[in-house]
Amino acid sequence: MAPLLAVEGLTKRFGGVVANAGVNLKVVAGEIVGVMGPNGAGKTTLFDLVSGFTVPDAGRIVFAGEEITGRRPWAISARGLGRTFQRLRPFPDLTFLENVLVGALARTSNLARAEAEARRCLGLVGLVEQADTRAFTASTGQRRRIELARILATRPRLLLLDEPTAGVDPGAVQEMATLIRRLRAEEGVTLVIIEHDLPFLMGLSDRVIALHLGEKIAEGPPGTVTGDPRVIEAYLGG
Repeated sequence: MAPLLAVEGLTKRFGGVVANAGVNLKVVAGEIVGVMGPNGAGKTTLFDLVSGFTVPDAGRIVFAGEEITGRRPWAISARGLGRTFQRLRPFPDLTFLENVLVGALARTSNLARAEAEARRCLGLVGLVEQADTRAFTASTGQRRRIELARILATRPRLLLLDEPTAGVDPGAVQEMATLIRRLRAEEGVTLVIIEHDLPFLMGLSDRVIALHLGEKIAEGPPGTVTGDPRVIEAYLGG
């Protein structure tokens, strides 16, 4: 089966720092793939390269059978590849619904259809009852769900989630895991997830990739990767 996403030899340098060094990655439709690594491992840079926010120095990216290397973010999103960010920036003076409507309008110019889709996506993330609430009042967990609903409204086939539990109340972490599983089962979304909460990541992922200093150092089932001596050394220093 051809992968939905294929990353080959992806390399990015920032001055003398090599953020990604020849990274190879394949994601099959329907998978949940975890990406782990200590701070500075190159995880977010990888997402920036795949989603078009940064242009690679070398390598290629193929999504749904089409090369997207160096394309602009809006063009990649239109192909069905969405991503969330560590830093949350909802439009503070807009309502939850209006924030999600921004994503829905990327798929249709019909306002009624866009609003219906925005409400549907708010329902998926459990915020439809707060549709008319202004975003500046939202908690960190609510802002993460607003961002997720906005990306879902663009109808992605592949979704890159960058630390979806960061800043979320511990009691809501399991709710996020349940939501991610629903997105795969009910919406048919394939997911690649960066996360520092390793129990959360290992419990969700079919396969895990470990990065360290820009290089892929391990790949495989969660239990195999966390027991890899190179991964242990990267996290614990030996």
